[in-house]
Amino acid sequence: MLIKNNNYDELHGSFKLEFPEKYNIGVDICDKWYHQDPEKLAMIQKHEDGSIQNFSFGDLYRGANAIANILVEDGLQQQDAVSILLPQAPEVAFGHIAVYKAGGIAVPLFALFGSEALLFRLGNSETKYVITNVEGAEKINKIRDQLPDLRKVYCIDGEGEGYENIYDRIPKDKSDKRNEFEPIDTFSETPALIIYTSGTTGQPKGVLHKHAVLLGHLPGVEMSHSFFPEEGDIIWTPADWAWIGGLYDVLIPALHHGVPVVCCRFKKFTPEAAFSLIEELKIRNMFLPPTALKMLATVENPQDRWNMNVRSIASGGESLGPSIQKWGKETFGVQMNEFYGQTECNMIAAACSAIMDTPDGYLGKAAPGHTIKIIDDDGNVLPPNTQGNIAVYNDSPAKFINYWKNPKATEEKFIGNWIVTGDCGEINEDNFIKFVGRDDDVITSSGYRIGPGEIEDCIIQHKSVNMVAVIGKPDEKRTEIVKAFVKLNEGYEPSETLKEDIALYVKDKLSPHEYPREIDFIDEFPMTTTGKIQRKQLPRD
Repeated sequence: MLIKNNNYDELHGSFKLEFPEKYNIGVDICDKWYHQDPEKLAMIQKHEDGSIQNFSFGDLYRGANAIANILVEDGLQQQDAVSILLPQAPEVAFGHIAVYKAGGIAVPLFALFGSEALLFRLGNSETKYVITNVEGAEKINKIRDQLPDLRKVYCIDGEGEGYENIYDRIPKDKSDKRNEFEPIDTFSETPALIIYTSGTTGQPKGVLHKHAVLLGHLPGVEMSHSFFPEEGDIIWTPADWAWIGGLYDVLIPALHHGVPVVCCRFKKFTPEAAFSLIEELKIRNMFLPPTALKMLATVENPQDRWNMNVRSIASGGESLGPSIQKWGKETFGVQMNEFYGQTECNMIAAACSAIMDTPDGYLGKAAPGHTIKIIDDDGNVLPPNTQGNIAVYNDSPAKFINYWKNPKATEEKFIGNWIVTGDCGEINEDNFIKFVGRDDDVITSSGYRIGPGEIEDCIIQHKSVNMVAVIGKPDEKRTEIVKAFVKLNEGYEPSETLKEDIALYVKDKLSPHEYPREIDFIDEFPMTTTGKIQRKQLPRD
């Protein structure tokens, strides 16, 4: 935990993180609090009907232990992959804690993924068990015959052909011995988690992290929330817990610190509903992606309509402009802190309004424990105010182990002793970092980082499509929208009906946030001499 110091250079220079030899995320975020005070508040769930349900660390402990026992009883071995396909729900926490304590590898999956997106991730990770709901179980049923490694599907809200209701096997009696589980001995370096990136070229990559990844996240989380935690803190994010932002920037670090986490799945996310939630549950800390902030900013004078007592707001994924920063200060009474990272090495930089005034256009400084520089393509460190590759030194405590079953991509992620983020930026004389742009083709839409490769792989399977390229088109509301350029097969003619059919095809196969909102039919693509489509030459207006 960071010791508050008003001098950033002293804070960064004196910080040293030492990993314990034996370490288990599940024990850290659950068992240690249970043994101190089993009634300590861990989660607050607001249901869709408006009712509120509190979960103590005792509830987490018993629920996770029961699931761990079920997994082991059904044959789970150490390092087996267990996928968690759920929206924000307490069972996400139960599942992660259970998998970590049982020595498995957790694989969080976005609840809105379609069958094709699930098929790749479940197959590539060699998932043996899935914890999901009826909606997810029915999707998996459609592809079950293509998943030879899959043994069991557990459902939290029903049962049916191919899946069982996990609550039928969780004891209701708190004293039942099945609510106890002896955690497997794991080490800081033991693999714990696979999170899939957006597929920038081809399919997404599975990022394998060790148990110590949580400890590596903590300095950036604490810094971006102005020395989190403080007495009375309660944290919430609308970001899905399947992504690293919602999971390891909010849920898991908050439980590590014993801070209650708000869990809410809105029927429909509206800014009015978000403000009401902040007031009702006395939320003090938030991770709000820029798109969510832009939506909230459409409400007039919210500070006069809702009684809020917010202490910290962190935001990441894309840069906040001065106008949104000004609005945030007027609305919540706090300076919002931007942070930076990616799935492979997350929370490596952040602003911290408690100790620094970050200049407009800059996102903050390297978090304690991380060294960030701008390098050229040969790994040479560039002087201040020079654009180049944003890179983090290889001793970063948040760095990934490797890309799952992809040694070539792992090798390409490094230049010498530097992990290359794939982003272009610069650092000024005071060590403030500026994000300039992406070297890859990742699309940032409504807070999601979307890779064009997976969408292209889906669209090309449509019977009408001969060739396709996907880019991000600038959009005032969503930052970018997904736009597809399509060359049709012979016998097909461009039409609005065909555009709608292709878009719906992607929506069903992948996810509602990945379908192309615009489609242009073209006859030829700009190509490299090696036959690759040059996306950057496609019109973005």
